[in-house]
Amino acid sequence: MNVSTAIESRRSVKSFDIHHKMTTAEIDQLMALAMLSPTAFNIQHWRFVVVTDPVLRQQIRAVSWNQAQVEEASILVVISADLNAWAKQPERYWKHADPAVAKILVSSIAKFYNGREQMQRDEVMRSCGMAAMTIMLAAKEMGYDTCPMDGFDFDAVSKLLNLPADHIPTMFITVGKAIKPAAPRSGQLPMNEVVIDNKF
Repeated sequence: MNVSTAIESRRSVKSFDIHHKMTTAEIDQLMALAMLSPTAFNIQHWRFVVVTDPVLRQQIRAVSWNQAQVEEASILVVISADLNAWAKQPERYWKHADPAVAKILVSSIAKFYNGREQMQRDEVMRSCGMAAMTIMLAAKEMGYDTCPMDGFDFDAVSKLLNLPADHIPTMFITVGKAIKPAAPRSGQLPMNEVVIDNKF
């Protein structure tokens, strides 16, 4: 499947085959592709919590407006983020770069993020959004359907997943085999309303 087809055919699916199981190899493939998503300064601050435990899935569903796909999809991926990844041995992110380049970039990371909590949060949201799209398109190419979600109690999910204090959940992606197609597209805006040439 080419990228254009994956983009055009990807829809937010709510009804999944509860009996279908993804293999470990498929999950690993999907996560390996997600890990190629871009991040500023190559910080890689996303953390993908792949939830397959049925009891935990049931508990998460209870704090997610009882949305069935949380429990019924083959896997639930909670895309979380380490807000302080920028400060945790940042030299790791440039270990294969030219030493002179790495030195400049590692120093720049600290200057850019230190003391700027809103920037730290904004950055992880951007990165996790890009990773989410990577997961959804990669899953489509693999023959799976997905649903991006933010309809859940963020604090409750953090507690259920035992997220560290400096980590936050950003969104869910459910992945599985659709048993019911998504509803027809409900109303795409015209291009001339959303694409602006140069200036508003």
